[in-house]
Amino acid sequence: MQKILIIGATSAIAQATARRFARRGDRLYLLGRDPDRLDGMAQDLRIRGAESVSYASFEAEDFARHPALLDQAYEALGGLDVALIAHGTLPDQRACEASFDTARRELNVNALGTLSLLTHLANRLESQGSGTLAVISSPAGDRGRQSNYVYGAAKAMVTVFCQGLRNRLFGSGVHVLTIKPGFVDTPMTAAFDKGMLWAQPEQIAAGIEKAIGKGKDSVYLPGFWAFIMLAIKHIPEGIFKRLKL
Repeated sequence: MQKILIIGATSAIAQATARRFARRGDRLYLLGRDPDRLDGMAQDLRIRGAESVSYASFEAEDFARHPALLDQAYEALGGLDVALIAHGTLPDQRACEASFDTARRELNVNALGTLSLLTHLANRLESQGSGTLAVISSPAGDRGRQSNYVYGAAKAMVTVFCQGLRNRLFGSGVHVLTIKPGFVDTPMTAAFDKGMLWAQPEQIAAGIEKAIGKGKDSVYLPGFWAFIMLAIKHIPEGIFKRLKL
């Protein structure tokens, strides 16, 4: 049995992952924006086999409240083995281009909120000498594209922060996992046309559970995204800037 904190718990990927943890009999603590959805999710996870499920409402932009929320989760769980950070939004790129205030709000949610949580969690796990920080980033952070560069910039910040944190915590007993899902069929992507590159949340959840168990540093999900992004990252800038991506 593991003691697991899930942040952004009502996202489709987080819900699918939580169901896998519940079937193992893990002890869970959920943080999310909607108390009603959290309550329904908690009831479902208890039925599925979780040893216990507690929850609290959470706003990624409320940085000042993060320490108290994490203390509350730690006390409810009786410790912490794994923290999965899965909150986020998919910004309207055009709206972000038109207004920096809009872009800043998206960066607060998708980047700075994650960095705030990671800072507090890393210090706690380092002091106890064990634990896993699993963070959902994105292939969008691997290279800036005109269609989503505000989102990509946020995820690039998360990815690089995790790289530095992994370097800092090496040898401390704390494992840092960066998770980069490709296209996933979720409510957040409901407006997109779906094709063969799209995955279901359950596929991503299985990959997350496996990567945590194997102590991976970074993982693309599904795995073929590693090859796609390798190709994209190696396109010369003189060519890349002309592409409509």
